[in-house]
Amino acid sequence: MNYKTGLIAVLMILCVQQVVAQEDSLYKNWKHKKNIFTLGFYKQPGKDSMVDVWDGIERIFGLKKSTDEKHSSKPQLALIPSVEYSLITGIAASINSNILFPKKLNNASFIYFDAKQTFKKQTILEIVSNFWFANDQFNLNTDWSIMRFPQKDFGLGGNTSLNYFDQLNYSYLKLHQTLSRRIAKDLYLGAGLRFDYHWGIKDTTTVNKPLIGFREYGFSSSSSAGGFTYGLLYDKRRNAIHPVGGESYFQSVIRNNLKILGSSSAWSSFTVDARKYVAIPYKSNNVLAFWSYNILNLSGNPPYLVLPHTAVDPFKNTGRGYIQSRYRGKSLLMQEMEYRFSITENGFLGGVVYGNIQSVSDFKTNKFSSPIPGYGVGIRIKYNKKSNTNIALDYAWGKDGSRGFFMNLGEVF
Repeated sequence: MNYKTGLIAVLMILCVQQVVAQEDSLYKNWKHKKNIFTLGFYKQPGKDSMVDVWDGIERIFGLKKSTDEKHSSKPQLALIPSVEYSLITGIAASINSNILFPKKLNNASFIYFDAKQTFKKQTILEIVSNFWFANDQFNLNTDWSIMRFPQKDFGLGGNTSLNYFDQLNYSYLKLHQTLSRRIAKDLYLGAGLRFDYHWGIKDTTTVNKPLIGFREYGFSSSSSAGGFTYGLLYDKRRNAIHPVGGESYFQSVIRNNLKILGSSSAWSSFTVDARKYVAIPYKSNNVLAFWSYNILNLSGNPPYLVLPHTAVDPFKNTGRGYIQSRYRGKSLLMQEMEYRFSITENGFLGGVVYGNIQSVSDFKTNKFSSPIPGYGVGIRIKYNKKSNTNIALDYAWGKDGSRGFFMNLGEVF
């Protein structure tokens, strides 16, 4: 070490000592300026060291902090009116909300609600709920929506182009309901009804249409799909809004659609949704999450708009990097891996990196396409620490120049 290096080292040590000596007075002057913009740099005083958006709002408006220590016994509401953007909707005015109910035994129930009006003249009302009752002996799952939904459709198979599409306009009613009963710890058998009705279907494009799309599959101005479901559910997640390391989820569903139940045609499908969460490093809050979502056609021809497609899951999250319905076929395979990590010690900011692959079956041969990759990065902002609800803001890329922003209230899966 030469004398210049040594002098610099001595000066640095003296500066650090000076900062440490003045730390208390500096912090006293600064801590009164805590607000929503400095949340990422400090912990809360006392036992509750976690920080969320509402802590910042309390400081901005000088609100008295709640001293209620029994918040776990009350439902926790997270509601965000916002202007947002996504590939499928464009700019939209929306209200996203979820309510997390306290655990009766092991599992927390929730309701998710979304109301949206978009610049693309789409109107969307959705409600998804998952209730546990009778000491977790029963599970009631609901997925209802009604919407007016103009959208681009790029045709069938895994080799379609963004430059060739049908502009489809239609209205859609979705009523899915499942009741499951526990047969072992965290394991349930269930049955339900699913009804999908599309009406007022119009294709307004005349040029640059996909080679094999809506008309080649079988055009109709309305279609319905009604059937029974039978399934197996294993759910070790104690809070589905924010799963943690060591938890897992598995659901398999057979759907049998019958004309007697109002279905336009008789057909059946098999869906598997599997998820696993691993803490890395061990016992940390960082999580490596795995997701496999697959729909296989067993028999018959489902209505075109019910065919499996990109973002077909209840929360429309599969295949980030691509617009909803970018790829469509009789069967679909999707695998995703995401690493979730803390950025700030107080839990206010986190980040994710992720990648996925999807594949759809060919219209004529039923063979699966080559894997279609997507990948991205994201930020997590703690919106409600009592329900552990994050605002998820992601940017993703796909092939052929596909890219865009994706937003969720709660984890993607």
